[in-house]
Amino acid sequence: MSRVKNFLSIYDFSRNEICDILLRSAALKTERGKENFCLKGKKIGLIFEKSSTRTRVSFEVGIVELGGHPIFMSSRDLQLGRGEPVKDTARVLNRYLDGVVIRTFEQERIETFARYFEKPVINGLTDLYHPAQILADIFTVYEIKNKGKGADMPDNSVIETINGLKVVYFGDANNMANSWVSLQAVLGFELVLAMPEGFNINAAVREESEKNGGKFFISNDKIAAAKNADVITTDVFISMGQDEEKEKINKLKPFIIDDNTVKSAKEDVLFLHCLPVHRNEEVTDGVFERFSQVVFEEAGNRLHVQKAIMEKVFK
Repeated sequence: MSRVKNFLSIYDFSRNEICDILLRSAALKTERGKENFCLKGKKIGLIFEKSSTRTRVSFEVGIVELGGHPIFMSSRDLQLGRGEPVKDTARVLNRYLDGVVIRTFEQERIETFARYFEKPVINGLTDLYHPAQILADIFTVYEIKNKGKGADMPDNSVIETINGLKVVYFGDANNMANSWVSLQAVLGFELVLAMPEGFNINAAVREESEKNGGKFFISNDKIAAAKNADVITTDVFISMGQDEEKEKINKLKPFIIDDNTVKSAKEDVLFLHCLPVHRNEEVTDGVFERFSQVVFEEAGNRLHVQKAIMEKVFK
């Protein structure tokens, strides 16, 4: 099978490639509206086995703005929904499409699809990782920290900005926590995961992080964890498809991001959330609204970052 450039996890990009993507994202944001037909004539499939607002719309709009043709397919639209093996669907779609974005369940599903599709595949979310989101998150931090310095930032500005950061993630050891772990391994900032006793990162995620030189810390004390943080971030306490695990919320409740959490962080701390938000569950309504402009800018940045990713992967 041919070797192609996939983006199934952060580890598919080197540190330099991530820096290039962040710099290109800034340029694409500034240049939005200018003609850019790098995907002209290309048919890009969007296979979504999970519902979505931001991921679907930002990828569809991004494909159109790059001159391509998005073709959206839910599991209800495909024989996947009736049990067709992933590898068979991949081998069929390989004959029609030039690339695919997949939002699915197990990481193994997207990896199997990529093995048989033979063309570029981008991860739009799995139960293990959400790499497009995490690049939008760190781009938002980079952008705000460099506000007023002009659009033409030097190549080393990304590492200079990110290397000294302390990022603290609050909540469940889910795909967003895993994504921060993977990003830390590649970029090297300080990462603390604030979560209750008994919660831990997936063993495979930890092993992959260590293999790539990553180092993160787990704290069961949210106030101590937040001390001097540059970025505090969280996700819904109950991930999509896990509604039956309501008991988990009771264990996570003490880790809500509230005023005391923010006060422990740096004065210019940024709060991030990948959305949708459950107010007064993982973050108080007051804290969320105080940082809402940043959070919705973060959501908007999905478009620019994913365009930069697609330029690199699908071009």
